Amino acid sequence: MTNFDSLINHFLIAMPNLGDPNFSRTVTLICEHSNEGAMGLVINRTTDLCLADVLQQMNIEAQDSQHLREPVHIGGPVQANRGFVLHEPLGKWESTLAVADDLGVSTSRDILEALAHNSGPANYILTLGYAGWAAGQLEHEIAENAWLSGPSDRGIIFRTPPETRWSAAARLLGVDLSIMSGDAGHA
Repeated sequence: MTNFDSLINHFLIAMPNLGDPNFSRTVTLICEHSNEGAMGLVINRTTDLCLADVLQQMNIEAQDSQHLREPVHIGGPVQANRGFVLHEPLGKWESTLAVADDLGVSTSRDILEALAHNSGPANYILTLGYAGWAAGQLEHEIAENAWLSGPSDRGIIFRTPPETRWSAAARLLGVDLSIMSGDAGHA
């Protein structure tokens, strides 16, 4: 992996000129990144669904859960019918990818059952689908000025309203997206 800088646990912040409707004005947390490609979850787009809808679809009972009205996010265009739970702390779930020491993505039923019974992780975002890039694709898109990248922030992920995460993530880098031009160039 010579000359390779992993973007795991970093935000990808869509530049104002990014026209792809799947990623326009999005913030994506990179969960996996290697020479073979990258995988991430968009954290600032919600659906009309909530956790109660997902639990019902999966036949998981949750009458008294405090989480039932939590929104389901659009994690990306790949496998849009598959659920991913981005959460902290890491915990011990059947299928978890560690993004950082205390942040993970779980795809197993047991974490949903725990949320249904108020025994799940302290902070979480439930998404449907994920964002994926082939080998070299993400690096090419960054070089073409489609994305800003910088370290992630748990406050933005879990405590900032979804509709303000895009601008908040850019502000972490000292960037005000509202004054950026949609034109890009290379020197």
